[in-house]
Amino acid sequence: MENDKDQILKMLQDYYSMVFDEELLNEIASIGVYRKYDKGRTMIEIGDELSEIPLILDGAVKIIREDSKKDEILMYFLERGDTCAISFVNCINKNKSIFRGEVEKDTECIMIPVQKIEEWLIKYRSWRQFIVDSYHNRMLEMVEAIDSLAFMNLDDRLYKYLTDKVKIMRNFNLHIKHQEIADDLNTSRVVISRLLKKLERSGKIKLGRNKIKIIDL
Repeated sequence: MENDKDQILKMLQDYYSMVFDEELLNEIASIGVYRKYDKGRTMIEIGDELSEIPLILDGAVKIIREDSKKDEILMYFLERGDTCAISFVNCINKNKSIFRGEVEKDTECIMIPVQKIEEWLIKYRSWRQFIVDSYHNRMLEMVEAIDSLAFMNLDDRLYKYLTDKVKIMRNFNLHIKHQEIADDLNTSRVVISRLLKKLERSGKIKLGRNKIKIIDL
């Protein structure tokens, strides 16, 4: 698969034909490397030296920030049609990653080497627009994450987290442990379990064993 240009081009055309012109698609198919990451794997680790960025074909990747005490906070998700534009900036400046990317749902992507990332900024208008739009969207999502920390109570943050996750996973049934939610929201499992029970009593969710069904989106 890694060297099958025709197969990679076909996969790219399923989504990115609406984003990139034909010449750029062909070039991506020629130099891009196909990769598949199973759920639970780490795609990008904090401190990694970045030499490539992903174009997501399918799946979902959770982007996490970690503080000096190793506490984590969920920043945003990458899904089909996305790239990590923050990683793009780190690649260009030869900085190490300040985020962790954990695979939330089996993910397929095409990895693009940093040398081409810079070259295409000059060569292709569609690539420039894609990177600018991606960076803009990621910044908005990070501002939203900061706003939710600053202005929303934990009840509302939890419900927003669950409904956002439903949209990302495209499934009203979330297979997730209370501890995982607690880690993403930087709180304790006990608190999350209590708030989930409260949401269930209000009729917004239904709880099962390591499963949450969203009833009211």
